[in-house]
Amino acid sequence: MRQEIGASRKALSRSGINPERVPVEIFDNSVLLARKAAVRIAGLIREHQAAGKKFVLGLPSGSTPIDVYQELIRMHREEDLDFSGVVTFSLDEYYPIAPDSVQSYYRFMRENFFDHVNIPDEHIHAPDGALPEEHVAAFCQRYEQAVEEAGGFDLLLLGIGRSGHIGFNEPGSGPETVTRLIVIDEITRKDAASDFFGEENVPRQGITIGVRSLLAAREIILLATGEHKGPIVRRALEEEPNLQVTASYLQEHPNAVFYLDRAAAGALVREKTPWLAGSVHWDQAMAKRAVIWLSEKLEKAILTLDESDFYRHNLHDLVYAYGNIDNLCRTVFEDLRKRITYPDDLISGQSVIVFSPHPDDDVISMGGMLDKLVANGNDVLVAYMTNGSVAVFDADVRRHLQFLEFSRDTLGLDDGVCPDFEKRCDEMLRFLEGKAPGEMDTEEVRAIKANIRYAEAIEAIEVMGLGKENARFLDMPFYKTGRVRKDPIGPADEQVVLDLLEEIRPDHVFVAGDLSDPHGTHRMCYEAIGEAFRAYTARHETDAGFRRPLIWLYRGAWQEWDIHMADVFLPLSKADLDRKVEAIYKHESQKDRAMFPGAYDEREFWQRARDRNTNTARALNKLGLPEFYAAEAYVTTSSL
Repeated sequence: MRQEIGASRKALSRSGINPERVPVEIFDNSVLLARKAAVRIAGLIREHQAAGKKFVLGLPSGSTPIDVYQELIRMHREEDLDFSGVVTFSLDEYYPIAPDSVQSYYRFMRENFFDHVNIPDEHIHAPDGALPEEHVAAFCQRYEQAVEEAGGFDLLLLGIGRSGHIGFNEPGSGPETVTRLIVIDEITRKDAASDFFGEENVPRQGITIGVRSLLAAREIILLATGEHKGPIVRRALEEEPNLQVTASYLQEHPNAVFYLDRAAAGALVREKTPWLAGSVHWDQAMAKRAVIWLSEKLEKAILTLDESDFYRHNLHDLVYAYGNIDNLCRTVFEDLRKRITYPDDLISGQSVIVFSPHPDDDVISMGGMLDKLVANGNDVLVAYMTNGSVAVFDADVRRHLQFLEFSRDTLGLDDGVCPDFEKRCDEMLRFLEGKAPGEMDTEEVRAIKANIRYAEAIEAIEVMGLGKENARFLDMPFYKTGRVRKDPIGPADEQVVLDLLEEIRPDHVFVAGDLSDPHGTHRMCYEAIGEAFRAYTARHETDAGFRRPLIWLYRGAWQEWDIHMADVFLPLSKADLDRKVEAIYKHESQKDRAMFPGAYDEREFWQRARDRNTNTARALNKLGLPEFYAAEAYVTTSSL
């Protein structure tokens, strides 16, 4: 049966109609994705319950399935979904790690799911990361036997790592592999570095259920969200099954499906270049994408493309739909040219809120725009949504405390003025000296780290002509866990943003649209702003004279908007870019070596910003548009 399914999928792929080798469902956002997965799980639980059978569920950890777990918890509380007949097996665990460690998957599953539903404790199974190494092999054998004795997985929920792993089955894990101790891949360790406050603290091994046991599940749902998952999702779905992408072996399963949000699906042929996957509706937006793609592929300016270029690259339908290719190319060229917005044409005299997820995203992502907004006389407020304290090295705290110690006399911090000064400094220094890898900071240390980021943020915007009065530190509740992994966005977070919108009544709002942030803060801030914005506009849309603010979406250190997506290109001179880089330099705690730079990119943030902006300008020039030193790109919208 599996061979027949695999053969039919390969035949479909070779036809050129659909290169995906596993069924795929694409959702507009992660909330809809999570709801669909939760509804499927709930339906199967009820079916098994009605038949008097236990339901065996394989569960992953990590940020991707959290929304699914939250929806299942809601269904348990509000819809009486009964988990008493559910048997669960967690897929993996770091090794070695204590079960109560902040980073352990055992604790993660307890905090995010098991403690909130009525699964009996004896039905919950998890790999033991605290075993002596000589006992691990026997435990793995027993764990696999326990899955078989339970009847095997009725449903297996999976995530996918950027290494292509499922569970901890890293590259090199074939379909015959069993539950075992495995060396964790470099890219996985880099992605986990933020959870452990540094890559050097990430365990080098993990315990994982093997690929053979995973493929034995009766049904599999793989979840993937975010742009950073796009490239590996494409490889898993569109390449032949191979050892380098373990998730590609799901192609051999008869009842597997990928649930993707649109960001994670962005690298698939049907999303990135849909005309190569089959017939498309050639509206103006799709035609624009195809013309830009062809220009880039052939390295020819748009206005030099001719009809034969389109025919040679399977764009016959586009030629037929538009008839005159010269006119089409000219239309696309003029469309792009009009999106180039010089400083004199930017907004002026308006009220502007710039939402910055971390205290440096404003200058890294839109430093050129910020500079021009100030120069054009706009009333600009930069709202820093989180304090970024988890990204400050302990050495920075020691340095600032030593500065205060040296400056006691100068600042008049004698015993009469501040009697506990020396004691409190000593306590913090002793804590830092004895701090275990990955240990959570004390409240005082977190406050010092936050203040370091705040001071740097103010210094940075001073480069642009702003001051302390133009900065607002929102310190949103979801971030206050003391850990990299944050709480879900809730009403309190949305209220913070709503209160600011009510206070400022902005004409324009700048929001981070970069959903590739490896620790998810950008996505969470985006979600909070979206909910608050909808509440704000609903409250005032009937007010006389109310104008819905225009939203400008910018991107940050990991990605830039594709040329066909951008609504505004802001040209930057060398002096403009130098000033932007100078502002980024002010974030000294992130300079030279950032705590969380992202995997496989050793560049500093100022280098990424410089390269991204110069590459955007270069891409425009190759299309035949005016040549600039650098450029920032933005998408504008009336809603989120």
